[in-house]
Amino acid sequence: MKGKILIVDDEAGVRDVLTNILSGLYSVSEAASGAALKAAFAGPQPDVVLLDLALQDASGLDLLPLIKRQWGGTEVVVLTGNATFEAAIEATKRGAFHFLSKPFDMQGLLVTVERALEQQQQKQESISLRNALATMTGVSTPVFQSAIMQSVVRTVERVAPSDVSILITGESGTGKEVISDLIHAMSTRSKGKIIKINCAALPRELIESELFGSVRGAFTGALSDREGLFRQAEGGTLFLDEISEMPIDTQSKLLRVLQDQEVRPVGSKVSFKTNCRLVAATNRQPEEAIKDGKMREDLFYRISAISVHLPPLRERRDDIMPLANVFLKRFVAQANRPIRGFTPAAIERLTSFEWPGNVRQLQNQIQRAVLLCEGNEIDASDFSIASIRNEAGDAQDTNFTLLEGVERNAISQMLKETGGNKVETAKRLGIGRQTLYNKIKAYGLEG
Repeated sequence: MKGKILIVDDEAGVRDVLTNILSGLYSVSEAASGAALKAAFAGPQPDVVLLDLALQDASGLDLLPLIKRQWGGTEVVVLTGNATFEAAIEATKRGAFHFLSKPFDMQGLLVTVERALEQQQQKQESISLRNALATMTGVSTPVFQSAIMQSVVRTVERVAPSDVSILITGESGTGKEVISDLIHAMSTRSKGKIIKINCAALPRELIESELFGSVRGAFTGALSDREGLFRQAEGGTLFLDEISEMPIDTQSKLLRVLQDQEVRPVGSKVSFKTNCRLVAATNRQPEEAIKDGKMREDLFYRISAISVHLPPLRERRDDIMPLANVFLKRFVAQANRPIRGFTPAAIERLTSFEWPGNVRQLQNQIQRAVLLCEGNEIDASDFSIASIRNEAGDAQDTNFTLLEGVERNAISQMLKETGGNKVETAKRLGIGRQTLYNKIKAYGLEG
């Protein structure tokens, strides 16, 4: 059944006719009075209510706002045997979706119910999207203000309800995990778990056991059976981050699992059916990863039925201050600090910086500034990121482009803050260790 319909009418004959028309298409329940309707509030919420205006114990016009308060996402179609223009207008003002006169035209009734269901579904999807974004950002309105990210969110909104595999691409720190959470929250699997794994974080000898499971004695150290992430994500979503860092032979086995919808634990002769939605992410260009032998081409085509690309923060500057304000609110509450905003100089510093570490670096900078700020507003001096010009006011080294100069300063400053700890520097900048090593060498920051 693709919708739940509640018929509220005190005439048994009308309820019987409506039930006969609708029960083959929808899940139908009945309430014979206003009192029965109020009792139904304790039960499951219907998608559409067919409400008679002239009940013996209550007025449908009085019940309408009550229904909308109790069941905010439910659409109400008003029924009446004495249709008047004034009644239709008043019902609409109180939240009715449509107005139908008795006796009913069967085709017209079915079309109205179907449209009400479509309207209800659209509203629910919009509410789910807002709630998902609010959960992830800590605010009640979306923080993606740039046109390019709003386009990404619209794409997610369209494809999330399906079960199709999705590949998210973008630089480190752009928010690929956030988008995976959004996809899961907007999907039909949202009541299930979202299980996440960073494929670059596990050694080669453990990743297959982690993904597919293993049986006791399958390899040295396998002291008990391991279920595996595919089975843990049953009915939900499995997020494979940095999938291009997965060993090629494991990618081959992953492809087989996706094709057969079966997973066999390492060392076992028994396979298990699997039912989870796959979302993958990589900070590499897929075409380059395939060319470099880091990703199987057939796996790429299998997991990228839909691709979502997240642009770097420097290409969506309209998102910088909304994100900064979200992070400020979060960290001010955590630290219990009386900070109310940013100075103009701080805003200029934030919006002009190139953000090589993207959103993750921005978040780290705001957290640092909240802890170091001595006043009621965060100033530019509370950040560790460099300005466009150095402290002496001179232009950066002409051997570097503007972007390279800013990036070089950011890495140099972070190395100083971490005492030269490259692992911690990469973490704070939101970039991979190898990427950091390459940039240190390229910018002559070694030693």
